[in-house]
Amino acid sequence: MKVLLTGSAGFIGGAVGSALEARGDEVLGVDLLLDQAHHGTAPPEDTHHLDVRDAGEWVDLLRGVDVVCHQAALVGAGVRVADLPHYAAHNDLGTAALLAAMHEAGVDRMVLASSMVVYGEGRYSCAEHGTHVPPARAREALDSGRFDNYCACGRALDWQLIDEDARLDPRSAYAASKLAQEHYASSWARQADGAVVALRYHNVYGPRMPKDTPYSGVAAMFRSSIERGEAPRVFEDGAQVRDFVHVDDVARANLAAIDAVVSEPVGGLRSFNVCSGKPISIRQVAELVADGTGSDVRPRVTGEYRAGDVRHVVASPERARRELGFEAQVLPEQGLPAFATAPLRG
Repeated sequence: MKVLLTGSAGFIGGAVGSALEARGDEVLGVDLLLDQAHHGTAPPEDTHHLDVRDAGEWVDLLRGVDVVCHQAALVGAGVRVADLPHYAAHNDLGTAALLAAMHEAGVDRMVLASSMVVYGEGRYSCAEHGTHVPPARAREALDSGRFDNYCACGRALDWQLIDEDARLDPRSAYAASKLAQEHYASSWARQADGAVVALRYHNVYGPRMPKDTPYSGVAAMFRSSIERGEAPRVFEDGAQVRDFVHVDDVARANLAAIDAVVSEPVGGLRSFNVCSGKPISIRQVAELVADGTGSDVRPRVTGEYRAGDVRHVVASPERARRELGFEAQVLPEQGLPAFATAPLRG
């Protein structure tokens, strides 16, 4: 199979490209090589240094491609209003330009890297009053150390697994841009008789992860603190729950999605959570990374918070297991300690 892979020199894109080549697929790698993501790291020799926003200029490169695997994106929290044009340009204009070029080149299949951030707050329940989708947490509550979401009856809400049909509520510039990517791709699939599989990544970690950049995840930040001899700072009370998925599993999910999308009925987009299926608290993440370093430095729960952060987002892996045959092989209790000494970039 011939696959055009955007973001091919990046953390996830590199893992996907290696997995594709290992099974014998032909990979055309494209990457803008932004300094903030790559720190001047030399890309693979066969990387096409191109900007996805100019995809209309590389229609010839797309001809004969079976599937586009679109990993390229500007990532990060995007908490400043000034960030909005950058996310819209790289993620949304770039995706729209790529979709238009695909149509011109006769390519009608895409795997899109999306994100859990499209969900906003996760799904919750009250033992007495049932399912809740809470509003954004009030700054006054966070200032007073009330980090949980609460029912009107006063009970703290319990988190539930969130599936792909949940309400979408992006709460940052990055999140809004990822949801817009899904909407553009879905519209393109209907208009152009194409098919799209969108993979909603949860918290990805693993070897070759960027170090000390906006592209670094919280696990990498914890590791950097420990390497400096500093206690990793865990915000809120450390009990916020996420799903951490190893980059090798993300690569496997992409291969499964590429295989699936070529036979997917045209005219639509199917979304899938890509997760380990093993919920873990942020404090546990910090502890596992610290354990893996062999350091006696322990995490410090600070009570600080970031405005706009959600309390819990915990994924259901069922649809990916059922429809893609994907199931994570690296669980956090093994993967995070190993990550503590894995090679990083930057």
